Amino acid sequence: MTIVQTSAQGRSGNRSALTRFRKWDASGVLVALLALVIVLTIAAPAFFSQYNLSVVARQASFVGLVALGQTLVLLIGGIDLSVGAAAALSTIVGSLLLTQTGIHPYAVLPLTALFGMCLGCINGFFVAVLRLNPFIVTLASWEVFAGLTLVITKGYPIRPLGETFRVFGQGAVFGVPVPVLIFLGSGAILTFMLARTKFGRNIYAIGGNREAAELVGIRSWRVELLVFGLAGMFAALAGILYASRMDSGQPSVGEGWLMGAITAAIIGGTSLKGGQGTIIGTILGALLMAVLANGIVLMNVSGYWERVIVGVVVLIAILVDLLRRR
Repeated sequence: MTIVQTSAQGRSGNRSALTRFRKWDASGVLVALLALVIVLTIAAPAFFSQYNLSVVARQASFVGLVALGQTLVLLIGGIDLSVGAAAALSTIVGSLLLTQTGIHPYAVLPLTALFGMCLGCINGFFVAVLRLNPFIVTLASWEVFAGLTLVITKGYPIRPLGETFRVFGQGAVFGVPVPVLIFLGSGAILTFMLARTKFGRNIYAIGGNREAAELVGIRSWRVELLVFGLAGMFAALAGILYASRMDSGQPSVGEGWLMGAITAAIIGGTSLKGGQGTIIGTILGALLMAVLANGIVLMNVSGYWERVIVGVVVLIAILVDLLRRR
């Protein structure tokens, strides 16, 4: 009798765990990622090599950092179209600080991130304080940031950035690339913030029902202002890390990151309507997009198809989000 009860409890526990997994917003992207990895490992044995996995992880980290900030913006029901241009402008400013002022290379990263946060706070001021539409505001700031980048550089890259600075983009700790460590570390901090802090709970509350959140005393404008600032900070961090990787401050850095960041967040379970999503889901989404792009290269598929495939993935993710909310 005891054995039968134990067996029944075990089956019930398994069913309960399976049900919780299916209800997890990021369960679909995790299954898709594992399936894609298995397929590519079989179809292209070079995929699972240590070098290639390092390339995939590093590629995911740049877009992934931007996606972390974009996730926060989406959680409050907004959107930031300027992250790519903010990354470019911040990268150029950071590169100029490094090459023109003689500042210590280790100080460039936090200063560039701070500059990016200031750019994000500009967006936040117009959206949170002046109550303007985030789509229109960030579309306009995208043009402004991109234009300023070209005004400063005349379209030419800033190089070289120096051997000491290259450690951030090209170095590794115990075999793990530094950008990947920064990406995963940022994700861990944000996960704790959203789950364990008042600020994190306020983000979900505003995204779920702004009016109700304000009625209970949440000052939504402060939360929005800081969220847009964080989005700018992560975009700037991604840009300057990429510059360190390439040993060059490119005015074109960040092009294409917007679509990748939004895609990673959405397929990771973040809702376009706000109030729903997780950082872990976004991390998995960024990895899925990086694995997909890497697979296209390994399978000798024309790079032109990558944009087509990404667009299709975005449409599918939006459709899944719509069905999930219904």
